[in-house]
Amino acid sequence: MRKQWAEAFSKTAHAYWTPERTEQLNRGKNLLVLPGEAPLLLRALGLLNGDGSLPLSQVRKYHQINHLVAVLEPCLLELCEAHPTVHFLDAGCGRSYLTVLLAWVFVHRYQHPVKILGVDRNPELIASCRRRTEMVEFEHVLRYEAVNIQELELDATWQRAFSESSGGAVALHGLLSLHACDTATDDALALGIARGATLIAAVPCCHAELASAWTRMSRDEATKNHALAPLWSIPHLRQATAATLTDTLRTLLLNAAGYRTTVVEFIAAEHTPKNTLIRAMMRHDPEPAALDRYVALRQAIGDVRIALEGQMPTSLRPASLGRAIPACSSSG
Repeated sequence: MRKQWAEAFSKTAHAYWTPERTEQLNRGKNLLVLPGEAPLLLRALGLLNGDGSLPLSQVRKYHQINHLVAVLEPCLLELCEAHPTVHFLDAGCGRSYLTVLLAWVFVHRYQHPVKILGVDRNPELIASCRRRTEMVEFEHVLRYEAVNIQELELDATWQRAFSESSGGAVALHGLLSLHACDTATDDALALGIARGATLIAAVPCCHAELASAWTRMSRDEATKNHALAPLWSIPHLRQATAATLTDTLRTLLLNAAGYRTTVVEFIAAEHTPKNTLIRAMMRHDPEPAALDRYVALRQAIGDVRIALEGQMPTSLRPASLGRAIPACSSSG
């Protein structure tokens, strides 16, 4: 029944998306994911109607996913060239929209073997992810497990999800983390670094860690006269600055671990404030100078340690780690 529905819907969408309609939708841009070529994907993502049409309310999201694929494509193609089968982990996959999109790109655009594991701590979300994956017929490349990223035993979970019994360490080539809240982004970045993932792509969310520490410090006699104290006392500016500086500190730690890191806007700011993509590709040996810059910046903003610092490999932790103020301190 499912196969019959997929064939019928694909035929309907192909007929609907004439070259004229496609050109009108794409506004002259050479987009990578087209509704006439990816009807099951776009239906699974909630973008297409039952008749194959794209409602006006979803046009913005359609262009967003195309932009995200375009931003990641050079890195994805590099992974295809380097590995016969590319292994990806989506850490905190949520509703799996990005996971399914990535699977479609490898299967239908690149025609390159891939295995993608999505993990999320919410079992109900994992169940809906599996249903969405069945809709697009990607069960052969895309699996899910309900587990907290902090408790993830990657090798055992991967082998269970893909029914592999070879044992040993799984080669992780790419790690994604989309809108993992607060320090969950650090957990994902730390896992990618520890496993030597070639590509790490993260869209951070809810940067509460640094802002919370600054709030406490603004009331502390020892730090209330810090040069940045006026900023710390203004909630809006505190939150906005904390988000920017947290991601800057993360970028420096990734650079220190040997990644060439870029930070780009992957969705226009007027659509969502959570529009920052940290894209890191392993390029060189660890870079001590980046670690020195991290320490200098950390000290300048109150010597507050972000969670990722404490999760870095021992050889990549700043020598002054013990003097830093933990952002998650319980001090009132």
